[in-house]
Amino acid sequence: MKSLKRIILSIFMLCSLNMVAKEGMWLPMFLQQLNEAEMQAMGLELTAEDIYAINNGSLKDAIVHFGGGCTAEIISAEGLLLTNHHCGYGQIQSHSSVEHDYLSNGFWAKDRSEELTNEGLTATFIKYMKEVTADVLANEIADMTETERREMIKSLGDSLISIELEGTHYEAMIKPFFKGNRYFMFVTETFKDVRLVGAPPSSIGKFGSDTDNWMWPRHTGDFSMFRIYADKDNNPAEYAEDNVPYTPYKHLDISTKGVKPGDFTMVYGFPGRTDEYLPAVAVKQITQVLNPAKISIRKTALEIMDKEMRASNEVRIKYASKYASVANYYKKWIGENTGIQKTQGLKRKREFEQAFMDAVNSDGKYANYAGLLTLYDSLYNQLEDLAMARDYFIEVAYRGVEIINFANKVSKFVGSGDINDLENFKKSITKHFKNYDAHTDELLFDALFEKYALEQADSEYLPAYFKGDTYSAEEVFSKSYFGNKEKLEALFTLSTKKIQKKLSKDPAYKVASSLYGHYRTVIYGDYWALEDELETVDRSYLKAMMEVLPDYRNYYPDANSTLRLAYGQVQGVSPLDAISYGHITYSDGMMEKYVPGDYEFDLPKKLIELYESKDFGPYADDNGKLPVCFIATNHTTGGNSGSPALNAKGELVGLNFDRAWEGTMSDINYDASRCRNIMVDARYILFIVDKFAGAGYLLDEMTIK
Repeated sequence: MKSLKRIILSIFMLCSLNMVAKEGMWLPMFLQQLNEAEMQAMGLELTAEDIYAINNGSLKDAIVHFGGGCTAEIISAEGLLLTNHHCGYGQIQSHSSVEHDYLSNGFWAKDRSEELTNEGLTATFIKYMKEVTADVLANEIADMTETERREMIKSLGDSLISIELEGTHYEAMIKPFFKGNRYFMFVTETFKDVRLVGAPPSSIGKFGSDTDNWMWPRHTGDFSMFRIYADKDNNPAEYAEDNVPYTPYKHLDISTKGVKPGDFTMVYGFPGRTDEYLPAVAVKQITQVLNPAKISIRKTALEIMDKEMRASNEVRIKYASKYASVANYYKKWIGENTGIQKTQGLKRKREFEQAFMDAVNSDGKYANYAGLLTLYDSLYNQLEDLAMARDYFIEVAYRGVEIINFANKVSKFVGSGDINDLENFKKSITKHFKNYDAHTDELLFDALFEKYALEQADSEYLPAYFKGDTYSAEEVFSKSYFGNKEKLEALFTLSTKKIQKKLSKDPAYKVASSLYGHYRTVIYGDYWALEDELETVDRSYLKAMMEVLPDYRNYYPDANSTLRLAYGQVQGVSPLDAISYGHITYSDGMMEKYVPGDYEFDLPKKLIELYESKDFGPYADDNGKLPVCFIATNHTTGGNSGSPALNAKGELVGLNFDRAWEGTMSDINYDASRCRNIMVDARYILFIVDKFAGAGYLLDEMTIK
């Protein structure tokens, strides 16, 4: 009897928590069934059909997967795209030089002829989605290995896609949901001519830079604008001068009404990855073992890059995007660890697991689930050292020291002598050296390799390279071909056999060959074999959760870069004792942070003049202040960058770009008391375009309410 009461109490407490949380990243096709009533009770004035429809224009037809990693949205009938500054950062940087420093000065095309092309940049729409679980699992048998199961799913999935797309120019993909218990097909249309229209200077688009990254209060105008071009029939086409602006099925209206606490909001986009159903043992390993190691490595790398970037404008431009990429998850992991601790995330996971086991043990029909948590403990124990070794390899050899990763790209040619392999490598040279500084990379080599050797010294997975005669950083960079473009290109004037022989003896290549070879032969196979076993247990555990505790929550699938809707309310936050933050920031706070000439907190002269004269135009709040950013309880993650923040009418009121640091654990343990997504206020975006950039012609395209 006591056991039953404990189960009921545990479920009641968990359900009560989630009724407040508004947690979840929901598949749009199920909104009517699962979410519409709750959303309308919270203030939504639309129907589920207004948000997602197949045969009629809906909000989903304005949502774009931007470059495969971010979200963007159509904000005009002429294909104008709005996304984050940091999502367009790579393109802005690629067009920048010391002479044309668009990172520092911003860029605004005066007309269509000045919009800049971006090779490889894509914009993808979801035409529709459908469940295909029964079809792709038609031949599943109980004793299949994960590899056999994946091959079966791919084979059947490819056939389904071929039939679905016959006679169209669309593409499609099939993705697993609920840890592989269900599968959905997404039919897409991808545009390949996407041009840069405008971006504010980094002093606006990255105001606060790394100090303010993941932080609230925030005063960052993190936005940029692009335009989709199509052929004369409005279909996708490669870049051509006679392409025309794309005419969308739907574009978003923009509201200048603003937001207030309690307002309903929703974020529509392509969240990348979450792991909300991890067991406690996995969360402990992530936050207490793996994250701390990666944080330490990235801290060292960031200190080196920061020093070199501050000393040279040329290095700053070359490394701006790289630095931002390294810094982003460095700070996120710190916040994730802190958030798990502050919200007692491990304790909550264990309490749920106890409720799960109590329920399993109370009913014989669940007996086959009794060993799942014990199996998790065993597998994660086996995984820990392998996962750590893998992280060191990735953070140092693959991501941290560029000369090693670059040298590894010739491994196929050195092994085969095939001229085609060499030609493929040559294609990467110009792009690599455009954003490369050998001195900075040498400093990274010296510091990161020392950490690798010392901190993995007791690991059975330490690469043999560190146990023998190693190369010094000076020796590698003075003798290698891979640190100098001219030296490398001069080598290519020799015969193919001589090139092959010299590259095989190159010190950077030898280091790369040793480290990559060790990873492939010692780490990779065993790591992924354990991951396969965990994948099987994950699928069983989530299936068991939904069977054993069906009333615990409305179960939603983890993020996997597919179209999702999150919803919540505009709301401030109190992350620490005696500390409370309001829901909105104003330009007053921006000026309070302003430090003339500072790398992170400088401001353009014109913006200061507009502030001092209070020349805010129609974009001021009711209090006469200029709004900059606001926060809400929408459940977001990476990939939601650039997603529209929509009000109850489906109008764009903001642009999602970050999460508050105290709640970055939301990827594995959402908690409504701390988790807040951060958005640029739509009024600040319009103010910058209109009053600061003088690009009011763009506003003429938009539907502004």
